[in-house]
Amino acid sequence: MKAPLMVLCAVALAACTATQAPAQRAGRGKAELSAGSAKVTVDYGRPSLHGRTVDSMLSQLPNGPTPNFWRLGANQSTTFTTTADLDFGGTTVPKGEYSLWAHRDGDSWKLVFNTQHGQWGTSHDPSKDLVSVPLTQTKASSSAELVTINLDKHDSGGEIKIQWGDLELTSDFTAK
Repeated sequence: MKAPLMVLCAVALAACTATQAPAQRAGRGKAELSAGSAKVTVDYGRPSLHGRTVDSMLSQLPNGPTPNFWRLGANQSTTFTTTADLDFGGTTVPKGEYSLWAHRDGDSWKLVFNTQHGQWGTSHDPSKDLVSVPLTQTKASSSAELVTINLDKHDSGGEIKIQWGDLELTSDFTAK
C-alpha cells in the first residue's frame, strides 16, 4: 500500500513542479497606446540582467542563419499589434499582428516587423520580415534591470521605447 501511495505523491509533486516552472521564468509585460484611430499593443517577455551587463548579453546574439537579431524579450516572441496602419518615418507598417525583433548592425539598430508571430522567441524566419525601421540608440538616464517596452503618446502618434540596462532604443510613429 505504501509503494502506490508514494508513487502517487511523486507524480502529484512532479505535476505541481511542472506547472510552476513557467511562472519562475521571465514574466510578461504589456504596453498599450491609443493614437488617432490606432490601438497599439506590445506583449513581451521581461528577462532580467541578474548582475550581467547588456553588452555581455547582446554579445551572445546568435551568429546563425539570422545573425545579430534580438527577440526583444524572453520566451515566446514579442508581439506587436496595431488596428490601423502606422507610419514610422516614411515606412508603413500595415494594421495587423507581428513579431518584433531588433537587428544590430555595428552601432546602428533597426526594429523589424515579422509576419510570423506566436513562435518561440528564438525562431526568427527572415523570409517573413515585412519591414524594418531605424531605431535611435541612447544611454538611458537610469538602468532597467528588466527589459521594458513603453509606448508613449505624441500628437497623432507615439514612440516605442525599449530599455534594458542603460541601453535605450526608440522610434516615433504616427497613425495613418
